[in-house]
Amino acid sequence: MKIIYKNPGFEHSIDSILLFQEDDMEPYWSDALYWFYPQLKKEKIMGCSTTEKKKYLTNEMRAVWDDLYPELNRKVELYNYQFDRYHEQIEDALTEAFEIDTRNIFNDLIAYITLNPVSPRFLEEKYFDVFYKNSERGALGLSIHEVIHYIWFYIWNDHFGDSYEEYDRPSLKWILSEMVVESIMDDQRLASINPYYPRENGGCVYRYFQDMVIKDEYILDTLRKMKKKYHITEYMEHAYAYCLDNESAIRSHIEEAEKEF
Repeated sequence: MKIIYKNPGFEHSIDSILLFQEDDMEPYWSDALYWFYPQLKKEKIMGCSTTEKKKYLTNEMRAVWDDLYPELNRKVELYNYQFDRYHEQIEDALTEAFEIDTRNIFNDLIAYITLNPVSPRFLEEKYFDVFYKNSERGALGLSIHEVIHYIWFYIWNDHFGDSYEEYDRPSLKWILSEMVVESIMDDQRLASINPYYPRENGGCVYRYFQDMVIKDEYILDTLRKMKKKYHITEYMEHAYAYCLDNESAIRSHIEEAEKEF
């Protein structure tokens, strides 16, 4: 398993931002953009065509990009150095967690450093985005989170034989994959190098999972207990069955939380 960090250029940042600026996008996903870039006006984007949105963002963000270009290139060096520093430690922990030799898979992952404060991933294309404001430690923590997804769905797909098209938001399989990250990040070899772990430090999963309570217990704590009890594919089976049994409550909690940034 290997990650290479790159600067993909200005247009990639704009295209990445546009993914979260659809008119029906929940504020939880869309509004980070306006917090980090207050010069952007949401009313100038919402209701416009994709072409008009892209033109507006291109015009407004070009100067930002030009100013940040040297920093983005420095981040390429810093992020690659930080990952290489802990590469073997990460592989050892993930090999144990997933019961598979991670040295033999995903040795061509790309992390693009962008202006987008949200970090989309593309499982089949084997790349994900990292917001440039992350420190090198923060970028590493986020990258471990993303690598866990790649390996999780690699094993999941082999075990269940379903389709990668089922692994994106808002499917229940996506929801589960986001929640299980914490149970895998529990390993001290990962937790110790992730500044967002534990929950008291901000958490390594979306915040609306951190306060989600199902049957009088935090759902993340339920999943952690399962992870300790079962082998990886058994964990997948039991965790997904649990989510299916409680899907209505899980989705209701998410729906309410996503109304606000």
